[in-house]
Amino acid sequence: MDISAANKKGLSLFALIMIGLGSIFGSGWLFGAGKAAQVAGPAALVAWVIGAVFIGMIAMSYAEVGAAYPLPGSMARFGSISHGPVLGFITGWAVWIAIAALIPIESIAGTQYMSSWNFGWARGLVSEGSLTGTGMAMALVLTVALWLACYWSVALLARANNMLTLVKFAIPVLAVIALIASGFHTGNFTDHGGFAPNGWSAVMTAVTTSGVVFAFNGFQAVVNLGGAAKNPGRAIPLALVGALCLGLVIYMALQIAFIGSVPPEKLAEAGGWSGINFASPFADLAKMLMLHWVVTMLQFGAFISPSGANIGNVASASYMAQNLAETGFFPKKIRETHPKYGTARPAMWLNLGFSVLLLVTVGHSWEALASVVSAAMVVSYLIGPIAVGVFRITKPELPRPFRLPAAKVLCPITFAFAACALYWSKWPDTGKVALLTLVSAPIAAIVLRRKGEKNLARQFAPAWWMIGFLLWMATLSALGSSEFGGYGVIPGGVDIAVVAVSAIGFYFWAVRAGVRAHEAGLPAPDPVLDAPQESETEAGAEPEKSPSDHPDRELQSA
Repeated sequence: MDISAANKKGLSLFALIMIGLGSIFGSGWLFGAGKAAQVAGPAALVAWVIGAVFIGMIAMSYAEVGAAYPLPGSMARFGSISHGPVLGFITGWAVWIAIAALIPIESIAGTQYMSSWNFGWARGLVSEGSLTGTGMAMALVLTVALWLACYWSVALLARANNMLTLVKFAIPVLAVIALIASGFHTGNFTDHGGFAPNGWSAVMTAVTTSGVVFAFNGFQAVVNLGGAAKNPGRAIPLALVGALCLGLVIYMALQIAFIGSVPPEKLAEAGGWSGINFASPFADLAKMLMLHWVVTMLQFGAFISPSGANIGNVASASYMAQNLAETGFFPKKIRETHPKYGTARPAMWLNLGFSVLLLVTVGHSWEALASVVSAAMVVSYLIGPIAVGVFRITKPELPRPFRLPAAKVLCPITFAFAACALYWSKWPDTGKVALLTLVSAPIAAIVLRRKGEKNLARQFAPAWWMIGFLLWMATLSALGSSEFGGYGVIPGGVDIAVVAVSAIGFYFWAVRAGVRAHEAGLPAPDPVLDAPQESETEAGAEPEKSPSDHPDRELQSA
């Protein structure tokens, strides 16, 4: 989907912030506070702060490389630019899976909130926290409907996004005010097991399994669509900071309102926060408090929020698939964009098929899919700080409208933080995501062979760190403490230390691998440094084609 085709003048800074905020306020706010409170109790507030800091660190590394390479769908290309085609495909595959999976999860959210309607058929959509057969059918209908809206007109949706985001912003604010005004119980923050009734390990788990990382993941839309901004170098970092800060303020307010508004007698009856399990958290709570107008507003918001978020999701996922096609690992057909509507229709069909597959296999509830998607998102973040480290060494002349301060210190810390977040996702989700990501390695080998590459060892050399890292993390997760789903071979506390220290080692291995890849000439021509000069084009010289014009170039660079 080509948003720039819909807006030839470029997206304004305000529009880019609205895209980021619109993606941040998808279904995460509808479920995140309720799930986080169930996992971590009142200490869920700390989980939101940790999640915002983590995503903020990731976002700032992407702000540097994203502003330097303001390309549509750029998150799928950084690995290719820094390490060559194999790592580019592995990381691009991870990013594509993480973003494409957001499309069905928004429809699942809308379906779960529909179950709070006062109709018999609506109440039959969810049973014991999971979608029924009817619920799955409804989620499928919503998925296709939202997809069709983007399929036919990106220009209309781009213009409507600002209004949708403002409405989505107003609904949670009004919900917070109404819930607090209905009666705020400060004792809920300390009673029923204390502030952290399930321990601090539960707080860490809530960061990735309760939708905290999932909620803030909307920052990717700013990076991936920032290339269509009027001044990408300035707009991308400012839009990232603006969207994340506004998002944190509202999510904290929602969490405070939820914790303080649950009736104490309900908490006592449920045996504490672990027993609070609402299918539609805010709507069910508003019903309990007899706030019928709030219930109606939230039911309306359950459609507005996913619809608005999926504008960015469908666009970003299409860019991801197109970039993988441009590097030769996906069929060339996926690159095509409709000349009239500006939509990447072949890529959208691919994403729809993947969405339906997720929906019918693991999408039985928002919580079930969100935990797996969040872990996949963390894997997709890994290349950001590494790309900064590699480019600082190999491309010192690269124009950088934004430079990450203290990058030599912050980049390895950010990578270690990402490794910890992946570990907090808990076994077996870590193993599932590692396996799903590693499927790309044999696919890369097959494609390279078909392209005539005979020296696979040379092509795979820059990517072994990623393969080793995912296998290592899956092993640590399986052997780690029971608090994070492991078998308890490695005791609690020691496991986190091992993850953090080993991650820093993997970071420096990855940066060294990138430097060596450049010395070996594996990455394709740089899309910025090797782009044709404007004066040459004006003089009538034939411009040198970019890697996107030659989808097989990266595969033939050896």
